[in-house]
Amino acid sequence: MHLQGIYDPAAPNLLRDFFPYSEPPRIRFGDRQIIPSPAMDMFITDSTFREGRQARLPFAPGEAVELFDRLHNLSGPEGVIRQTEFFLYTRRDRELMDLCRSRDYRFPEITGWIRASEEEIGLAIDAGLKETGILTSASDYHIYLKLGSTRKNAAERYLRVVRLALEKGIVPRCAFEDITRSDVYGFGIPFAVELMKLREQSGIDVKIRLSDTLGLGVTYPGAALPRGVPALVRAFIEDAGVPEHLLEWHGHNDFHHALVNASSAWLYGCGGVSGALRGLGERTGTASIEALLVERSALEGLYEKKGNFRF
Repeated sequence: MHLQGIYDPAAPNLLRDFFPYSEPPRIRFGDRQIIPSPAMDMFITDSTFREGRQARLPFAPGEAVELFDRLHNLSGPEGVIRQTEFFLYTRRDRELMDLCRSRDYRFPEITGWIRASEEEIGLAIDAGLKETGILTSASDYHIYLKLGSTRKNAAERYLRVVRLALEKGIVPRCAFEDITRSDVYGFGIPFAVELMKLREQSGIDVKIRLSDTLGLGVTYPGAALPRGVPALVRAFIEDAGVPEHLLEWHGHNDFHHALVNASSAWLYGCGGVSGALRGLGERTGTASIEALLVERSALEGLYEKKGNFRF
């Protein structure tokens, strides 16, 4: 398979000048000032039962159903909270998912979460899910040092799993893990282009989640890739051809930017932003669903009427 545009450097391009191990990470600035272009449909996706699960003891069955009911009520009839996601690895994970699925709510839709392997896509197939998240690590730190792979080999593996999902009619939601430490144009954009080709060929949507795994995203004017949230969102929309309703932001709060980064993603065209109830999540957590709902309500003031923004 030839992955046009994805190259493997002689040595991993870890961007050490900007992400040194002994000092705070650097922020680069460019000369491009990006104009906001808000998503037409600003929606929320929930990760309480996946991301939140990594921050605490397992949910008891009654507790999980109560939280799922709360998400349903917060979502409302139009599905502001569009989806939620569950691990599929243990019997307990699947029992909690099935308990919540038995509520038969339209919103939030229940989806899965797996790593990019042929074995794990079988978990989503066996669960009868219509959509699953797939972990597709994007930075050289993760590809070379965590996976022990190369860019080309990682991309080929990811694409094999995505094809398997599409063959079974499952919508893949590819999580570009550690995107804010990645070589965006050396890996992320070419890989996203390949995913959009599969979407066109299959007639099934392929989603992309921009995962700010270490919370390094910033919203400062002129902030350059890979950390500038406006630059990231516009790059995937304009240069990879990802429709805004298939693009999602998932940010951590390590540097206290989770909420503002999510809001910025909306403002620059990303349709979905991900969070968890009370901001639960690995380490310092993620954006709070409660805060995202308030922020979205405030941002509705951008619309004088559908399609006309106050800029």
